[in-house]
Amino acid sequence: MENNQSYFGGLAHGIKTLAVGMKVTLKEYFTPKSTEQYPENRKTTLHVAKRHRGRLVFKRTEDGAHKCVACTMCEKACPNGTIKIVSEMRTDEETGKKKRFLLDYQYDLGDCMFCELCTNACNFDAIEFTNDFENATFSREALVLHLDKEIYKGGSLPNLIDGGAPLTIGKFNTKTK
Repeated sequence: MENNQSYFGGLAHGIKTLAVGMKVTLKEYFTPKSTEQYPENRKTTLHVAKRHRGRLVFKRTEDGAHKCVACTMCEKACPNGTIKIVSEMRTDEETGKKKRFLLDYQYDLGDCMFCELCTNACNFDAIEFTNDFENATFSREALVLHLDKEIYKGGSLPNLIDGGAPLTIGKFNTKTK
């Protein structure tokens, strides 16, 4: 009779797998735990990679004007409709030609997949992702941003755009229990 088909063979196999699981559990139980003290010490020790995609912002010129020309390429490239652009055609006073003017640039941070297809589609280098990751709110309406009306001045942490605190491999601001 084969070992897996007998009653006692199945019982022995069950006890063996239980022992393996308990070995892993007991080993993990006795290893020292470390906890990152995130809210208290984030200004001094938290490192965020520069490439991290946290939220979309407009790039601005030196005089504070945005570079967006309302071409709607980012809106078309967005796979889930996170970006909605409202624009109108006006006659430009300088050239006398009809030109599209941006009225509202609506970005829904709660629906964004952070795929960066919108920034890749922008031919005018008008939008970019920053590594600002602290976007928690109590209402979804607060996650709908009007990028043309806000001027992004950086994240909530010092030097966040540059990555925050310097990266130290293998060392954390931890409390060991």
